[in-house]
Amino acid sequence: MFYCREEELRLMNMRYRKDRFECIVIYGRRRVGKTALINEFCKDKPTIYFSALNASSQENLEALSRAIFACKTPDTVSTPVYSSYDDALDEITAMSREKRLVFVIDEYPYLARAEQSVSSRLQHIIDHQWQDGRLYLILCGSSMSFMEYQVLGYESPLYGRRTAQFKIQALTYREMTIFHPKLSCQDQALLYGVTGGIPHYINKLDVKDDMDEAVLDNLLEPSSYLFEEPENLLKQELREPAVYNSVLSAVAGGASRSNEIATKVGAESAVCAKYLKVLIDLGILKKESPVSEKPGRKTIYTIDDNFFRFWYRFVSRNMSMISAGRIRSVYERAIKSGYPDYMGLIFEKMCREYLLRYAKELPIVLREVGQWWGSDRETHQEVQIDIVGLPVDGNACLIGSCKYRNEKVGVEELKLLQKYASVFRPGGTFYYYIFSKSGFTQPLLELEKQGRVTLLTLEDLYA
Repeated sequence: MFYCREEELRLMNMRYRKDRFECIVIYGRRRVGKTALINEFCKDKPTIYFSALNASSQENLEALSRAIFACKTPDTVSTPVYSSYDDALDEITAMSREKRLVFVIDEYPYLARAEQSVSSRLQHIIDHQWQDGRLYLILCGSSMSFMEYQVLGYESPLYGRRTAQFKIQALTYREMTIFHPKLSCQDQALLYGVTGGIPHYINKLDVKDDMDEAVLDNLLEPSSYLFEEPENLLKQELREPAVYNSVLSAVAGGASRSNEIATKVGAESAVCAKYLKVLIDLGILKKESPVSEKPGRKTIYTIDDNFFRFWYRFVSRNMSMISAGRIRSVYERAIKSGYPDYMGLIFEKMCREYLLRYAKELPIVLREVGQWWGSDRETHQEVQIDIVGLPVDGNACLIGSCKYRNEKVGVEELKLLQKYASVFRPGGTFYYYIFSKSGFTQPLLELEKQGRVTLLTLEDLYA
């Protein structure tokens, strides 16, 4: 089943119908659905689909040769190997003169590392032969830093040759409800908290009636696909997976600043910074500073990928008990009981996404939404605000609080939010928003009627 990429598919097909040369760059983290999008697009179209290998240049040339002959003569059992990449590309040129042809190079970074001249070769043939033809070229990759700097970047031989680019993102918390529309809002939120909106993970978790059995059978069971997914992904992408595993364990354990992470990993700060950057490039970690402030001493690192965050929070630290077969006991005592705390940050993420993408009426037009933390100069206490929305114009800000609790939120939360807002920007103009999983007390609801605060439940986020 193909879900949620209808707009990208529409735009790709629109360009296909123009019947002229296209160079489409598609990139995004692994498992996000790039290949599924390309496969859907290529249905019923003449296509050379070449998935590059993490192997030698010669092995990739052999794979490219097989892909060409699979399109040219599908019934051929044995295929010859072209003597060079130039010969293979010349064959593609000849084929594209006869008909509209799609040429996909999936995992392009693998090919570029194996055959370092390939970008220059493609640049030359685009400029001198393909530019005026009908070939539809797709370059796809999961290494986001490579695709951004060495394909789309100014110093790349391919700079300026693309005709369109698509950065495929994880699904939003609302988009992914199409997979299991009958789940409750609470289970939908938990599903987002576990999978992060990655279609491949949603499919592999295979939720039937409730999240508990899905997590037990398809994530915590050692024979399941998802059980070893983070470790396998690190092994596939990185040369020192053990070190990156230590970095992620440190962050999941509460270390958030670079020096703290380096200390826990046992590496020098400068060396650890390189590991952190790689994990950011992969979309697993993110570097965050208080909204409205430049990166500096307040900068922290967090796990941005929900699936990795869940795995390192619950699976990694309980690995011994899980491997011993005590899965259900571990789930009830150490995992399910930790959901309310774990889902707190997930809920904040959902609320910020709601404000940016789904809120129909806001008092200000937002240019940025994030969190803010700092010190109260009067009390010298640390203050943290879950949501700060900065305006495109003017000085008024949106200030929000997110509570994922099994109890109603009362007036005290609004008072605290007002106090924190005065620390963030003394004398400022604010619009207050409070998000709650379990609703609000009557006195707070009365204040909403007076226009002093906007109150939203978990159900409202999905409405």
